[in-house]
Amino acid sequence: MNELKAALRRCFEASDYFVGNYEDAANMVLWLEKHGLNGLSEFKLALPYIGEDKNKPLSNVIYEDSTSAIIDAHHRSALNCIAAAVDLAHAKALESGIATVTVHNCHNRIFILKALTDRGRSGISAAAYWQNGSDTVTEHTAAIRSGQRYPSYSEGVTNLTSSENDKQALTIICSSRVDLTSSLQNSKSHFISPKQVESNKEHTVEHGIEIDAGVWEEINKIGLGVLVENTERSRKDAGGN
Repeated sequence: MNELKAALRRCFEASDYFVGNYEDAANMVLWLEKHGLNGLSEFKLALPYIGEDKNKPLSNVIYEDSTSAIIDAHHRSALNCIAAAVDLAHAKALESGIATVTVHNCHNRIFILKALTDRGRSGISAAAYWQNGSDTVTEHTAAIRSGQRYPSYSEGVTNLTSSENDKQALTIICSSRVDLTSSLQNSKSHFISPKQVESNKEHTVEHGIEIDAGVWEEINKIGLGVLVENTERSRKDAGGN
């Protein structure tokens, strides 16, 4: 897992993710995979596009008050922008007790689970909700109780009609007063409890993970850009001396 994390960091750094962002992104992929939530499968879907984020506008706040905010991510991957959105919701909740941040035009939203888990472990309740699909709409909810170590996650098929406003949107709620996990319903078609997430991690630690050879090759191929750049920089620095 350490080798995978290092390779992912190089991959995101070579894709022009900012310092800090590429660390967050690597941790998000690894966290999902380590906890049995298919981080590498989701990352495989994002792989063809991660280099495009550098050509898109930075995420910006288009509305804000003391308890809420609306952010336009400009079709960036959650790997590139969602940690900062969760930090904003967290900061507002500490001030006001509860806060809601909505992010529009954001892909790969399941990667938010790592950031939510960090907030729960730091002593605040956090949840996220989003929808996927056009013809068949699925609802996704993740939440963690204050002080808990692992989140719960649910996915269910709905009878809802897809809306342009909901596509690639994500709602984040943080609270220092309310347990946000109570809104999760075990009756959804796919529900993973915090206990199951913990069990998944224990299994991974004991048995390791399998990486698709093609994905591993692509990660390292992209990451070569950082190694080449660092080698050239070292050569120039040596020449300057």
